[in-house]
Amino acid sequence: MEIISIYNKFKECGVVTTDTRTLKGGEMFFALKGENFDGNEYALKALELGARYAVVNKSSAAASSDDPRLVKVDDTLKTLQDLARWHRSMTIVDGKPLTVIALTGTNGKTTTKELIREVLSVKYRVTATEGNLNNSIGVPLTLLKINQDTQLAVVEMGASHPGDIKELVDIALPNYGLITNVGKAHLLGFGSFEGVKKTKGELYDYLRRTSDKVFINADNPHLCQMASERNLQSDPERPYSLLIPYGLEYQGAEVLPSSAEEPFLRIRVPVIPSVVEGSLLIRTNLVGSYNADNVMAAIAVGAQFGVSLEDAVRAIEAYVPSNNRSQMTRTEHNTLIVDAYNANPTSMAAALENFSNVSADCRIAMLGDMLELGEDSAAEHKAVIESALSRGFCKVFFVGKEFASVSVASDNAMFFQTSDELADYLKANPVHGTTILIKGSRGTRMEKVIPML
Repeated sequence: MEIISIYNKFKECGVVTTDTRTLKGGEMFFALKGENFDGNEYALKALELGARYAVVNKSSAAASSDDPRLVKVDDTLKTLQDLARWHRSMTIVDGKPLTVIALTGTNGKTTTKELIREVLSVKYRVTATEGNLNNSIGVPLTLLKINQDTQLAVVEMGASHPGDIKELVDIALPNYGLITNVGKAHLLGFGSFEGVKKTKGELYDYLRRTSDKVFINADNPHLCQMASERNLQSDPERPYSLLIPYGLEYQGAEVLPSSAEEPFLRIRVPVIPSVVEGSLLIRTNLVGSYNADNVMAAIAVGAQFGVSLEDAVRAIEAYVPSNNRSQMTRTEHNTLIVDAYNANPTSMAAALENFSNVSADCRIAMLGDMLELGEDSAAEHKAVIESALSRGFCKVFFVGKEFASVSVASDNAMFFQTSDELADYLKANPVHGTTILIKGSRGTRMEKVIPML
């Protein structure tokens, strides 16, 4: 079936879902197939539950039904992606095609996306990626949530293999792009750090071809090198300059020291252009100086779209992180710094460096395995152990098979196979009056220890 025909059916629905549990009536259900599930098996049930249409694979058992509400295609995922691209292309705002901002990066992309959404929402109606639904399914679903009220779209893009970003930009067709940073993550899929840079750089490649704009952290040598290799320009005198630079050092901003009284990230930003003498102090609800680049990125994006610095600061200060990302929580017994949604060598190093600067009588680090590092895993986990034990923490608890495989004997270190084991230990050996960093890859489920603290 041609995409135009499917698009006309989509317009009757206005809403797409891939999960029968979310059906409320009138949606277009896409029967996606994965390693451990097959949505085609639920297509007819979706229609019974109120879906207006169900898109299924022609080869599936469901396709043998003569129900006219079934849309039969060769590949449901590809059709979802094609539909999202078509919908994005057909969306017009004030007589012009919709503007899409795409962002990716090794660390900080979800927090940066949230901050950008908050800043832009001061002036525009924004459709943005929900949570971290940033893959080959999540990006199309985000684009298909664009509606007649949307004025700007912010699309987060994740990657774990070469070509992933290219696939996603070819769906989203962004007009602006931003890479937060590049670091050692998903090395099992990328093969090397150079593989990470090449794949993330696919966003730059796309925008170079289309002569669209790139927001770039001018303080980051890796990103500057990647831009230079692609002959992207940042000279304001050049009419086809593609780069919009930002950065703490570049803009003369300053991260203020944290303390027990001021534990959250604070940044002093000069007022530019200097029509008013002085600066603005940003008081965030984020933990960690490594989030400063994310804040500066949001300010830069806001400025490009006409959001004043003062309004951007107010939006950033109102943002409260969730989902175990850069959160500080004070329980009845302890102060917790929870950054347990993901971890890789780059983000782990930043978290440990920040935690070293936290003022507290006793600091404990609880660190979970960093996953998908391939042949570099043992060396990277050993490096984290050495770094953590050199920083004078009262105790360091390491969780996971990767850490256990390179464990060392130390009075300050304990190793556990799982977060459940650590939770059991903490239940039997309560910790009180302590500041605690909780960090690890999502698969280690480090959040399980939080109730014990």
